[in-house]
Amino acid sequence: MATTSNLVGWRNSPQLWGLLGLSSILLVYGFWNGIIDMLGRWASKEEYGYAYFLPFITAYLIWQRRYLLVEAKFRPSWLGVAGIIFAASLYFIGEIATTFTLVQYALVMIVIGMAYAVLGWHAFKIVAGPLFLLFFIVPLPPFIYNSLSGKLQLISSQLGVEVIRWFGISVFLEGNVIDLGDYKLQVVEACNGLRYLFPLVSLAFLAAYLYRVEYWKRVVVFLSSIPITVLMNSFRIGVIGVLVDNWGQEQADGFLHYFEGWIVFMSCLGILLIEMVLLAKIGSPERRLRDVFGLEIPKPIPEGLNYRVRTVNSVHYATLFSISLIAVGSLYVKSQQQILPDRQDFSSFPARIGSWLGDEDILEERYLKSLRLDDYIIGDYTNSSYGPINLYVAYYASQQAGSAAHSPRSCIPGGGWEIDSVTEVKLPELQVNGVSLKVNRLVIMRGESKKLVYYWFQQRGRVITNEWLVKWYLFLDSLTRHRTDGALIRLTTTISDGEEWADGDIRLTEFAGQVVPVLDNYIPN
Repeated sequence: MATTSNLVGWRNSPQLWGLLGLSSILLVYGFWNGIIDMLGRWASKEEYGYAYFLPFITAYLIWQRRYLLVEAKFRPSWLGVAGIIFAASLYFIGEIATTFTLVQYALVMIVIGMAYAVLGWHAFKIVAGPLFLLFFIVPLPPFIYNSLSGKLQLISSQLGVEVIRWFGISVFLEGNVIDLGDYKLQVVEACNGLRYLFPLVSLAFLAAYLYRVEYWKRVVVFLSSIPITVLMNSFRIGVIGVLVDNWGQEQADGFLHYFEGWIVFMSCLGILLIEMVLLAKIGSPERRLRDVFGLEIPKPIPEGLNYRVRTVNSVHYATLFSISLIAVGSLYVKSQQQILPDRQDFSSFPARIGSWLGDEDILEERYLKSLRLDDYIIGDYTNSSYGPINLYVAYYASQQAGSAAHSPRSCIPGGGWEIDSVTEVKLPELQVNGVSLKVNRLVIMRGESKKLVYYWFQQRGRVITNEWLVKWYLFLDSLTRHRTDGALIRLTTTISDGEEWADGDIRLTEFAGQVVPVLDNYIPN
């Protein structure tokens, strides 16, 4: 039987600690812009308020298993270095294509890659769960967030109306507006459920990690957090509708509104715990939740260990070198001066375009802060033959540092509109730089209201309909031409009663033929 004095422990040499410390400093320096953007998103979006705690939870869970790390012999792995290099490529693409989400995911992947490179597979398994929790600190890309928010608003509105009808109340739903007769409730972005969904999914991942049962049960616990949140948020909206119908509009505002939110979140946690209790008993009826769920009690490091020293080897130097390249590369990216081509401001955009007369509008300040554009034109154009067409052009002189044209498909659902179909249409009679114009054609509806939307991206001489190609050409042109300017053009028309969709197509095509040549002075080629 072995005695304590025969047990072997491991400690890092000062050189290894110094190398890891220098790598961490260089990593923070290289990713500084991405880190600042991430912190800003946490502060500005309540949905991400939980993210402040996750790095500390990760650190605690790793510290909790330190006794295993002390006894583990690290086997540095070149596979971890390969992971760092792959993540570094994502970092540069994200930086140049102004996609901070890609930069932030690359940061998490590099942290994991560093751990794998230093620890090797057998020791990495000790800390893998806490490290993967860090993926939940990264905010979703804006176009995915907006799309998800819009879809959840519609789902929550529809299910909330069903709850109201359970109570025998007559209600009508139009988009995200719940019409109770005397009162109308707008299911706004704050009611989309994301402020419960994101933290609950993170907690569900943590719970699954601490849940010592069969793997499939842990997967079920994690995935079930999504429908639980959506259903409970819809129930909350329904309850608010019932309260408003009985006691007035003030029931939807103020303290009660937020108090109901806390009840929903705590109810979601309660349902998740009940689910874990039931799953634990499948196959083991006598098993209790406390037998398979909870934090491990940290074991003390045995006294009298015979310590050996982990020294620096070629994998560690390769890790430092890879991260040094990221830091140097970030200097190159930041030093590149963007070329800002000459153009006319939209302040001189004509009120009359051919036979069309425009009535210019302005965007609210809250939208301007969100869009972060450099110049724009928005207004309704009419002529003697056709009803109004809304023209919106957003111009960006530099699509870096988080400022970029985003797809209308991301924001349209937020206004309560449902996208019925999306197709790409070629308008061969219209030419942009000698190429036939292609547009995205959106059929959108909200209750009985119907609209037809054409939009495309006009970027540095290209007409693009695919949002992912927009990002690719941003990366390519920034690298080769030092330009990231570009614009989004959107045309919208209402389909009136008695009209066909083809009538809207004729209207938009005719107007596009008039406005496209005019845009050449305002969108550089």
